[in-house]
Amino acid sequence: MNHAGAPLAYITGASSGIGQALAQRYLDAGWRLALSARRADLLHDWARQQGVDDDRIGIYPADVSDSAQAMAAGRQCLQQQGLPDVVIANAGISVGVDTSIAADLAVMQRVLATNVTGLAATFQPFITPMAARGSGRLVGVASVAGVRGLPGHGAYCASKAAAIAYCESLRGELRASGVRVVTLAPGYVDTPLTRANRYAMPFLMQPEDFAARAVRAIDAGDSWRVIPWQMGVAAAVLRQLPNAWFDRLLVGRARKHRDGGPGAAPDEPGGRP
Repeated sequence: MNHAGAPLAYITGASSGIGQALAQRYLDAGWRLALSARRADLLHDWARQQGVDDDRIGIYPADVSDSAQAMAAGRQCLQQQGLPDVVIANAGISVGVDTSIAADLAVMQRVLATNVTGLAATFQPFITPMAARGSGRLVGVASVAGVRGLPGHGAYCASKAAAIAYCESLRGELRASGVRVVTLAPGYVDTPLTRANRYAMPFLMQPEDFAARAVRAIDAGDSWRVIPWQMGVAAAVLRQLPNAWFDRLLVGRARKHRDGGPGAAPDEPGGRP
């Protein structure tokens, strides 16, 4: 079957978790796929398992923490498959840090390079051609962890707060262009990354359920969507709590694993607190 006329979705961090679930959702809907991750072999394995025709998929290995790699992958997609209808900047990492440990500052730099600059570098090749066409969706996967800072999560929370603000800024810049900027803020999603967490995860979702709701939000062009909605309510309440109450609420809460522990997983989307 010739799929040349099908819409195209470009997804980073597509080798596992949320990214892979989103790829599956778009594949099932008849879209063509442009997938990027650090490990291209995992993408090729997944494509073979799904029996995806060669004319429906392009695979572009890249580490989004390296802006040059992220932009080169996007340009390669433009050359080989054309201009996507949807670009989902989903790749990210979630690692605990302790600022009292000097070595963790390098970890923080890596998290910010992946989750913030990597998001912008993913979008960069597509902004001008999408604006010229007058349509498209640029989707940033943030997190409810960007709403308030959590002990031991300084790098991750800071990166997701920055991602939220960046997407909001970009949305204003592109408002008159016809290009919609969608910010998704997942709560807890059951992936290999979150299974290492040492604390309760309310409203835990399966990746497939998240993907279904995310695609609906993307189709609608929502500027901001917390998934699931219950986590959105919880985040809104936490945002309004006085600092003293919020600080007391977190006393004794287990912290995320630091770099090198079981909580670190490259190419996992950073959309979970």
